Amino acid sequence: MPFKDPEKKKEWSKLYKEKNKEKIKEREREYREKNKDEIKEKAKKYYHTDQGMKVHRIATWKRRGVVSENFDELYDYYINCENCEDCNVELTVDRYSTATTRCLDHQHTTGLFRNVVCHSCNVKRK
Repeated sequence: MPFKDPEKKKEWSKLYKEKNKEKIKEREREYREKNKDEIKEKAKKYYHTDQGMKVHRIATWKRRGVVSENFDELYDYYINCENCEDCNVELTVDRYSTATTRCLDHQHTTGLFRNVVCHSCNVKRK
C-alpha cells in the first residue's frame, strides 16, 4: 500500500502492528528458527566490534546494579583509564580475570561508580 505522506504510512503501520501482533510474532519466530545459525554468526561478529563490546559491557554493568546518568561517558572514562586508581598498576584487558584486569568498581548498596581499578584491588574492596 503506497503512501505519499510519511505520517499516514506511520499511522497505518502502527495500526497494522496492533491488529496483527500474534501474526507478526509467529513470523519472527519462524524467521529466527529458520535462520538460527546466520543470526548467531552475525551476533558473534557484532560483539567483536567496538560498538558491540561497548553495548555488552554497559548491559553487564546495568545487570550488576551500576547506576549512571551517562553510561557513554562512563564507558569512555573506563576504556581510557590506563592505570589502577588505587595501586597504579597498568591495567590489562583479558579474556579471563587476572590480577591486572580492568574493573569498574561501584558501591554495591547504591550502585554508584567509585573507581576504575585492577581486579586485585576490586576483590580487596568487597
